[in-house]
Amino acid sequence: MNSMIVVVGLALLIVFWSVGAYSRLAGMRSRMKNAVAQFGAQLKPRYELASHLVEIAKSYVKQEGETIEAVVAARNQAMALSAGAASMPTDISAMQQWAAAESALTTFLDKLFALLEDCPELNLDQTMIQLNEERVGAENKIDFARQVYNDSVTQYNAAIEQFPSSLVAGMTGFKKAAQL
Repeated sequence: MNSMIVVVGLALLIVFWSVGAYSRLAGMRSRMKNAVAQFGAQLKPRYELASHLVEIAKSYVKQEGETIEAVVAARNQAMALSAGAASMPTDISAMQQWAAAESALTTFLDKLFALLEDCPELNLDQTMIQLNEERVGAENKIDFARQVYNDSVTQYNAAIEQFPSSLVAGMTGFKKAAQL
């Protein structure tokens, strides 16, 4: 009888521990998904900024059509990948593609800004000054949101790899997530 109580008690302890571990992992996954959604939300103003810059650039740097087209293509690629990747942060391939698209957009936006800064008539233009300020603010917010997301991914990935939580993670389908 006493051994039966010990076995039942041990079984209950394992069940409660498993439920607790699962709940902890699920909470971390939810925080990670929220962080990637916040990151995505911070990218939207940059996508709009890219559109405004392209319109200005078409008027002033017509000889740089290739750069303008590259910005448009990079913006469209990043926007297309953002929705799918943000909804599945554990799809490492999708997240890596999204990160690469965002990096390409940043590179082309930097190049476009450099071209626009070389136009003397734009250096004093209020719209251009405002767009540059918006760009700096947007990039700072994006960097902060990326760091919050990457921190949540680090914690989540560590939790699903650590024993004994890794047992629950493996049995319940928790997968590693990719950083941006």
